[in-house]
Amino acid sequence: MDVLRERYLTAIAAAPDEVALEDLRVRAIGRKGEVSLRMRELGRMTPDERKVAGPKLNALKEEITSALAARKAALEDASLDERLKAEWLDVTLPARSRSAGTVHPVSQVTEEVTAVFADMGFTVAEGPQVESDWHNFDALNIPAEHPTRTEMDTFYMSHAADQTDPPHVLRTHTSPVQIRAMNRFGAPLRVICPGRVYRADYDQTHTPMFHQIEGLAVDVDISMANLKWCLEEFCRAFFEVDQVELRFRASHFPFTEPSAEVDLRCSWEDGRLKVGEGDSWMEILGSGMVHPKVLKAGGIDPDKWQGFAFGIGIDRLAMLKYGMPDLRAFFDGDLRWLKHYGFAALDVPGLHGGLSRPA
Repeated sequence: MDVLRERYLTAIAAAPDEVALEDLRVRAIGRKGEVSLRMRELGRMTPDERKVAGPKLNALKEEITSALAARKAALEDASLDERLKAEWLDVTLPARSRSAGTVHPVSQVTEEVTAVFADMGFTVAEGPQVESDWHNFDALNIPAEHPTRTEMDTFYMSHAADQTDPPHVLRTHTSPVQIRAMNRFGAPLRVICPGRVYRADYDQTHTPMFHQIEGLAVDVDISMANLKWCLEEFCRAFFEVDQVELRFRASHFPFTEPSAEVDLRCSWEDGRLKVGEGDSWMEILGSGMVHPKVLKAGGIDPDKWQGFAFGIGIDRLAMLKYGMPDLRAFFDGDLRWLKHYGFAALDVPGLHGGLSRPA
């Protein structure tokens, strides 16, 4: 055993790397190592011989194990020293400048739109993104056979086979928030409802998740004239121009009657949008007078109250105002895109200081 001790301790101390060290471990105390084989011979010894040889073999095994651990630690320290010498860093050098974080265009435009309508007396209302079938469709006068209620257009939640109630959906618009606001606050009422909405569509100008802001005003004598003035003031403030011209085209939405698509006079020069001038018209939103059935679903008497509603795509507004060509880039998380189109974090949009202040 003295010969084994001397041989292995010398070899361990001289091991050049961890591969050689592992080889020595296997040869010494591995399953078929020399020390392990000696320990198996204890069973064939007499009790008196075991009393002498057993402690010596255990001590030898522990000594070799300790030597292996110490040599491994020494090799790791030496390797770390070499890495530190090769990968040194002069901490006295000036730090590299890091670009400041920016506000995402969707958040910026949401704040801009909110600021404009807040100046007109609208408050912000929010609701759940997972909506009941009743709030998302029935309360908004959308019949069961309407194409938007198919799985081709709407994301339905999982539904137990024995469940009789209709399944919940990922809301397809923020109009359900209007129903909740009417039920909660009654009339008169002026609210805007920003938030995420979901539809099964994906291309350059559509994504499965996008952002909308809808507005609702309910009072005694509200008319389409009030709606037109409200939208004109919004476009003038949001696009930061002195004059705008809107064109109302008759349309159909189940939740408004009459309904109108709203076009904005504009021109395109060198790929840039100019609002309020030119010979082109661009559709920007849908609107109309709230249908009596929708008022009734919101707990408001349609014989006494009436109102108007409108819906605007926040992502589309951002694309138009800030010249972003592809809606899909909004959700790619590309830091270069965010740095280019982002806004200064501490510059809060306001009508007096100016809405759009790029970072």
